[in-house]
Amino acid sequence: MSIASVLSFNTKEEVKLIDARGPRFGALITTLVLTAFLISKFVPLLYWQLAVFTLGAFVGATPYSFIYKRIVKPRLSGDVPTEDVRPPQFAQLVGFLFTLSATIAYSFGADSLGFVIVGFALTAALLNAAFNFCLGCEVYLLITRAKAAVSSRKTREDSYNLPSL
Repeated sequence: MSIASVLSFNTKEEVKLIDARGPRFGALITTLVLTAFLISKFVPLLYWQLAVFTLGAFVGATPYSFIYKRIVKPRLSGDVPTEDVRPPQFAQLVGFLFTLSATIAYSFGADSLGFVIVGFALTAALLNAAFNFCLGCEVYLLITRAKAAVSSRKTREDSYNLPSL
């Protein structure tokens, strides 16, 4: 699915479903990579994670999803939980923006700022990996609900009176 269709927040188009355990596996590897980066300050790890987020956001597949599909998923049993691909892809875009910001900060010598930005990305990945709480996915759903609430208003004045989401 293209990033343009993800960012349109359109709830009426055809839904592509994925195995919901895949993004959580990717978040686990992301957590390990970002933790290793913060400990070692080995910048190629940050570049690697930036490339992974770039592929996830703009292509829709990552090396982590390849590993999950080829190695991990065949060994799992039971029902396969599915989810819409758009929230995890939006979360990949958010991860891309955070790691791009951190990369730029490190490039300009603002190591402390880069460290904090990577810490935020690590926190989001850890929440997904450990507690199955995808922060980027939740933001996507909030934006989708807000857009639907605004578009359902009859007049311009009604748009200021949003219900609690």
